[in-house]
Amino acid sequence: MRRDVTVILAAAGKSTRFRDPYMKKVFTLCSGKPVWQHGAQLFSDHPRVAQIIMAISPEDKEMVQEKFSGTLTMLGVELVLGGRERYESIRNALERVKESIRLVAVHDAARPCLTRSAFDAVLGVADEKGAALLASPIRATVKRCDASGKIIETVARDGLWQAQTPQVFHTEVIQKAYARIQGTPTDDAQVVEAMGVPVYCVEGSESNIKITTKEDLKVAEGFLRVPQRSKDNPFF
Repeated sequence: MRRDVTVILAAAGKSTRFRDPYMKKVFTLCSGKPVWQHGAQLFSDHPRVAQIIMAISPEDKEMVQEKFSGTLTMLGVELVLGGRERYESIRNALERVKESIRLVAVHDAARPCLTRSAFDAVLGVADEKGAALLASPIRATVKRCDASGKIIETVARDGLWQAQTPQVFHTEVIQKAYARIQGTPTDDAQVVEAMGVPVYCVEGSESNIKITTKEDLKVAEGFLRVPQRSKDNPFF
């Protein structure tokens, strides 16, 4: 199998809502490993992944190199310095993508529960369609509220999906999209959509949570205790 995928791990966020004065969420321990390492390990073991680039904040560079240099080397993870906004970090990482790469996958380093089967599924659709992301259909009732919290309307949930990562694109598609970026997009699919390229949702597991608070960390540890990569596990 050809190694033709570059994975960009987005790890340059501020972790404001995590509320830990000493350690950002992607570097804190989750089931015995730093949060970022769970995804990096999956990608390092994948037969199609040729390159892993992790974008970190400049303020974290010294700490990351001091605490994780051995692990980074073992997993083949390259570091790149990010910017103030997420899209700036991804743009910096895109400059380091190897020429032979067919697909670029962008993954939140704060999502430690991604499974191999979900990653394979989104890669397959991106191979065929050019742009795809993992997402989960919204099943709960959705309310729109004003600033005071008063309900304005109940939003029809038909066709609504909650975006996850990885978000995967043909290399030339995401590079062209980032070359003409406007505004402050919140994810990579939005950047590609703005160029008029269709992006396809691939249903992923609700276990693929993004850690935002310390409560999320406990939930992720619960998911990670399950043998996620077993073919006999109906949840994965």
